[in-house]
Amino acid sequence: MKQTAGTLLYRSGGGELELLLVHPSGNYNRKAPWSIPKGRANPGEPLELAARRETEEETGVRAGALVSIGSVDLARSRKRIHAFAGPAPDDATPRCDEKEVDRAQFVPVDRARLLLHPAQAAFLDRLLATLDRFS
Repeated sequence: MKQTAGTLLYRSGGGELELLLVHPSGNYNRKAPWSIPKGRANPGEPLELAARRETEEETGVRAGALVSIGSVDLARSRKRIHAFAGPAPDDATPRCDEKEVDRAQFVPVDRARLLLHPAQAAFLDRLLATLDRFS
């Protein structure tokens, strides 16, 4: 099983929780679901470090403090996605790396749930449960 890692960064935009998501580039991905910024870890690279690197490469946003929110398995692609969540920097302005993603933006939670790959919705639920514990 391939191991990938990514981040679910969040911010409060006008009092509404927003999440940083990306959409894969390429004509064949026009109707593909959105995702958390993620990618494969390099050999020997810790998963959290890979998640940080991939997020910065795909969105230009540098993650701060992160906590693990577990993993999900994608049976069809034989991929395990490990996710780390944390607040986005106050000055975060996403831009997209057009080689891998054609859109990178903060999206309100309700819209994120509709856009996200169904397997990755578990990350959204875990993030919300974590935030509820601290509020």
